[in-house]
Amino acid sequence: MTSPVDLIPVPAEAAALGAAFAAAGHELHLVGGTVRDALMGRPDEDLDFATDARPADVLAIVASLAQTTWETGIEFGTVGAQIAGRMCEITTFRADRYDRVSRNPEVVYGDSLHDDLRRRDFTMNAMALSVAGDRTFADPFGGLADLARGILRTPGTPAESFADDPLRMLRAARFVSTLGVSVAPEVRAAIEAMAGELGRITVERIQTELSKLLLGAAPRAGLELFVDTGLADVVLPELPALRMAADEHGQHKDVYAHTLQVLEQAIALEDEPDLTLRWAALLHDIGKPATRTFTPGGRVTFHHHEVVGARLARKRLKELRFSKHPRR
Repeated sequence: MTSPVDLIPVPAEAAALGAAFAAAGHELHLVGGTVRDALMGRPDEDLDFATDARPADVLAIVASLAQTTWETGIEFGTVGAQIAGRMCEITTFRADRYDRVSRNPEVVYGDSLHDDLRRRDFTMNAMALSVAGDRTFADPFGGLADLARGILRTPGTPAESFADDPLRMLRAARFVSTLGVSVAPEVRAAIEAMAGELGRITVERIQTELSKLLLGAAPRAGLELFVDTGLADVVLPELPALRMAADEHGQHKDVYAHTLQVLEQAIALEDEPDLTLRWAALLHDIGKPATRTFTPGGRVTFHHHEVVGARLARKRLKELRFSKHPRR
């Protein structure tokens, strides 16, 4: 029987780091998306690690291997290093506490890989492979089985996870789009109940997740979860508002369905993923709810919806802190 260890290639850079950490008496594990993507056969240029070493010790250990290091995330326990041209992020085990008012945790270092994995967003991101010493695969929350089934579950209860970090609810929609997975019923129920908590998150983080969702292989599925669970009502209300009426041609049950179809048609015309095109397709009809008029013959019109929609799109994109380029 094939072991997960055999399915996860260990890059030379990871092996070199592992040897250095082992020599210094510390653990080092490939973790998170790096392990998940390796098991899925997806390329991953960057490497994520977890360690029991504190940041100052990490800097000392990688000094002889790294072409450069950066400390922009060091207050959260993360040291960045470029090893043989590959970007690596090495984070000290965490056992954070959340005030559940803001998204920012009180950073608390941990001493246990198990506890570090438990604080992660989904079980398929809570797997690890030791690269310091013996190759040991850790999967305390059943992430491998969930990955095989294509199901998003949380290591703890969904309510606990989303209360700690509401951005995880939007990340679930992003993973539906990018990984082709679905959410477990209890995860969906928690998102529906807690969607309003997304308002605690900064717009910059919202923008990043929405753009990643749109650039995924199946953005329609991710957007449907985003809208159906109420998340869109909090951060992009123009999208669920499109469900209000049939379009002027009577060809779609509502403008929302038409918008998702236009998005898919735009994607089919791409040579490569085009974020500006996808945002344009998503927002192209958002002026229709405000311009809807019923004619005596029973038809519906949306005169000048393109003008109103352009203004609304610029406003929404500005509020999401986009640069001027996507707003042109």
